[in-house]
Amino acid sequence: VITLSGSIPKEEGRIKNLATLLGPDFMRDKVLIETCDHARLAVELSYNWFFDIDKSNPEDCQRVFSVKDFVGNACKAIASRVRGAASTVTFEHFHTHSAEIIKTAVFGKEKDGKTVKNKLVFPANKLVVSNVDIHIVEPVDAKTRESLQKSVTLAIEITTKSQEASATHQAERLAQEAKGQLERQKIHDQAQAEKAKKNLLELRAESESVKSSGLALAEARAESEANQIRGEAEVEQSTLLSKAEKIKANSQLETLKKQNAAEVNHIKSINDLEIQKARDLAEIEALKFKQTVSAIGKETISAIARAGPELQAKLLSGLGLKGFMVMDGKNPINLFNTANGMMGSLTNPK
Repeated sequence: VITLSGSIPKEEGRIKNLATLLGPDFMRDKVLIETCDHARLAVELSYNWFFDIDKSNPEDCQRVFSVKDFVGNACKAIASRVRGAASTVTFEHFHTHSAEIIKTAVFGKEKDGKTVKNKLVFPANKLVVSNVDIHIVEPVDAKTRESLQKSVTLAIEITTKSQEASATHQAERLAQEAKGQLERQKIHDQAQAEKAKKNLLELRAESESVKSSGLALAEARAESEANQIRGEAEVEQSTLLSKAEKIKANSQLETLKKQNAAEVNHIKSINDLEIQKARDLAEIEALKFKQTVSAIGKETISAIARAGPELQAKLLSGLGLKGFMVMDGKNPINLFNTANGMMGSLTNPK
């Protein structure tokens, strides 16, 4: 059976247990303190705790029971620290900074002397106190309670007046800021209005300039386009005239080619007819000559051919001449023609 301290404030032997819980859990206690100005106060505190042990290690588990009344032991140690810290400060300071004073007293500070630790460890049984909460802080005697009430009332009054003054000052400041903002906005609006007016005048001037320049530009562009259209029309007309002249020349050339071809074909036809006529006449003459030769006979033709020379020979023999020739200086000598002429003159009378 385990006997633990209980009740508020803690009293020994009030709790009997068959087992010890390892936590986390909490316990409460009331501590009587006295400040350096002899103000006695009752402070009700609440502690969060747990045993930081390794359950698989039998030695750690056995250390939980090394302190018989861990509740009473922890509450006494913490109460002692709180009393010591409170005895060094005044009631007013403690009332104002009670949470900071108690936590610093319970947990202590780090090595740098500024940061408050976050836990209190009891090495004997590995009990860890992880947090301290303040529930009630009240004076023990009536005189101190009255002084505290007056102090609280005065503090509330001072705070209220301070808040009222602060609110009044804040309202006046906001009013002044609003007024200043209104004036600035008014000045800004006037500046914007002047700026807008200036922009309007500039836009009007620019519009007039654009209008005049646009009209001149439109006229120049229209004239340019008219000249361009006129030039293109003239070029097109020249091109069409050139094409017409080319077509006309080609037509005349084609007509001339056709006329020349027709004339050539006509002349060729006439020549072919003349050639055919000459060929036919030649064939007729040849046939006539052949027929004549066939009709006369070869012996008759031979006799006729020999009759001329023989007659000439007889004529020369009768004249006692072997031959004669008449000529002048301009005509060449042709004995056969001379002889034929002589013979012709003799034969013509017959």
